[in-house]
Amino acid sequence: MAKAWTPSSWQAFPAEQQPEWPDHGDLDRALKQIASYPPLVFAGEARSLQTTLGHVAAGNAFLLQAGDCAESFEEFSAVNIREKLRVILQMAVVLTFASKQPVIKVGRMAGQFSKPRSSPVETIGGVDLPSYLGDNINGIEFTSEARIPDPQRLLQAYSQSAATLNLLRAFSTGGYANLRQVHQWTLDFMGRSPWAEKFAQTADRIGEALDFMQACGIDPQTVPQLQGTSFYTSHEALHLRYEQAMTRQDSLTGDWYDTSAHMLWIGDRTRFEGSAHVEFLRGVGNPLGFKCGPSLAPDELLRQLDTLNPGREPGRITLIARFGDDKVEAGLPPLIRAVKREGHPVVWSCDPMHGNVIKADSGYKTRPFDRILGEVRGFFAVHRAEGTHAGGIHIEMTGQDVTECMGGAVAISSDALADRYHTHCDPRLNAAQSIELAFLLAEALNLEAVDRAARAA
Repeated sequence: MAKAWTPSSWQAFPAEQQPEWPDHGDLDRALKQIASYPPLVFAGEARSLQTTLGHVAAGNAFLLQAGDCAESFEEFSAVNIREKLRVILQMAVVLTFASKQPVIKVGRMAGQFSKPRSSPVETIGGVDLPSYLGDNINGIEFTSEARIPDPQRLLQAYSQSAATLNLLRAFSTGGYANLRQVHQWTLDFMGRSPWAEKFAQTADRIGEALDFMQACGIDPQTVPQLQGTSFYTSHEALHLRYEQAMTRQDSLTGDWYDTSAHMLWIGDRTRFEGSAHVEFLRGVGNPLGFKCGPSLAPDELLRQLDTLNPGREPGRITLIARFGDDKVEAGLPPLIRAVKREGHPVVWSCDPMHGNVIKADSGYKTRPFDRILGEVRGFFAVHRAEGTHAGGIHIEMTGQDVTECMGGAVAISSDALADRYHTHCDPRLNAAQSIELAFLLAEALNLEAVDRAARAA
């Protein structure tokens, strides 16, 4: 039987990737203040997301999880939030129209600040400094002062998350996400991409469908599902003291929820058995993500699933596969077979970003777009072979016209990376590359549907 859980029980377990705070008194005061603040999300919203993710686990919907690798204080603006949401809405409408499946939209937004690092130290020009851990912990500037963890940054991160959520809710329910606006979602610079024309064609067909509905006496203006959309938030639950401060007991059910986001995930570096992160997240009611990489053995995964979801609730666990395009077809099947054999009702999602990082000839860290597409194709091929549902995609992207990932229809070369390389941490897909990926996903979902129909026949 599992030991009793409390929001602080994780403190008795090994916690990796935690900052070395210089003054714990300042930290305690900041966290006490955060614990007194209102929740950012509500337990009922988290339960609603889990219900919809249960439909994904059953093969009847698709999860689109997308956003920044790491949010920053410097780039925080209404325009950046709107443009990021705009691309996510474009991707979702492509997937929904082509696959005829509901698409669950979850942003890596309103809290995705902390970043796990492979080394606690960064070296530039022979100078060693503590690594940048995310804007909620320290500064990205390579100075000794900036790299000191500052608890006031946690307060700023809370405030920015609250403002971001406020705007996301306004956009998603206040008319911006109305399907009549689908043509207006195209960003100006997208005109250089051949996929912009294909998206315009899709938008035309959606407009024709809405006109047909209206001609039949169904006013699209009175159908709530066409006027707005449900949009959820997520981040890696990395900094455990902050997550504990944001954990509240639901007045309706008595269950505990981490109110910093609707969905939290455990990263590849903190998912080991007996970790503080696993201990903390096993006790909250939010739907959870769990990163799966080449180092994860099937038996270990099953033990972790028993810990995090002993009641085998559909939608509770999303397994986010991040192997790399050259490893996914060999590494993923053993995990799928083990989970299927034991009957765990999980969502399988593909993270084609983190296993495909290279250093370009120009010296920039990048992700070749062909490798990203290769991993997505491999992920879908494995699920078709295993008879399981390829249920989601988990990507790092932005609505800005950046040049961070090489390739795509608007070909970005190694030399062009320097033009608009703005990321605070890892390279992100730009809008054109994101839409191109959405059309590939739609094609793969259609192939899956054909295979499913053939098996049913």
